[in-house]
Amino acid sequence: MMPETSLLPENRIKSIFHPSDFSKASEIAFVHALKIALVSKSLLNMLHFESDADSEWHDFPGVRETLERWKLIPPGSPKKAVLDLGIDVRKVVAAGVKNDPVEACLRFLEINASDLIVLAVHRHEGYMRWLGKSVGEPIARGAKEMTLFIPEGVQGFVSRENGSVNLRNILIPIASKPSPQPAVEAVARLIRSLELTVGKVTLLSVSPNGEMPAVNLPTDTGWTWDEKVVEGQPVEKILQAAELLNADLMVMTTDGPDGFLDGLRGTTSERVLWKAKCPVANLPVGSLLG
Repeated sequence: MMPETSLLPENRIKSIFHPSDFSKASEIAFVHALKIALVSKSLLNMLHFESDADSEWHDFPGVRETLERWKLIPPGSPKKAVLDLGIDVRKVVAAGVKNDPVEACLRFLEINASDLIVLAVHRHEGYMRWLGKSVGEPIARGAKEMTLFIPEGVQGFVSRENGSVNLRNILIPIASKPSPQPAVEAVARLIRSLELTVGKVTLLSVSPNGEMPAVNLPTDTGWTWDEKVVEGQPVEKILQAAELLNADLMVMTTDGPDGFLDGLRGTTSERVLWKAKCPVANLPVGSLLG
């Protein structure tokens, strides 16, 4: 049964943005975006960039077909059946914009404010690729809103077949700056809204001093919340922990490139994303959640 509570009761998501390249990875990102839209009763904007605008509407993932497969609406339902579920879905083909998909997405977001971005990111020699360009992180940086990345080859935590959620292990890498509290609160709201009764959240601090930043942990989720401190290189230790814990999701707050070296190599969260084996959610400071 679809939970009646929204994904974010305190800071409700009203609009979700999903850029798609019609690939298999984007289809997996789509079902995550659709599931979150259903839970939060929000608008889902789906955009595809084409330099010559020759894409057809039927190229987009089928919303009604997916909802029928999930047994949320009867077969052959009209468009109104989607609206009756409390969501609205809009499909847009963006053309031109200097053949730049990043610019196309950011221009769309300037006009159509979004609270959450959900996109697939393709791996190629250590970088993330979408439409042949490194665009995932620039879109997230430019939009400055929470972004859920689904790395290529990762199935994620929402079933394409029936819409069920398999989310039992969540990793939150934390540091004293930026504050990890928004990530903790976002995860707690996610657990409540998806009615996930059993699971474990691990807060991981990679600190040479053995310090764990102070956070207020929720007591009403029914989940186990653990705190762990390790020493070493942050990206390496975060990826090791995710593999050992069999993490289904990583949630990280970020305040953007931190210093000259990160400006060259990407933020810690971006470098984690390049090699992650599970979805990664980034919460920029100042976003709806961050």
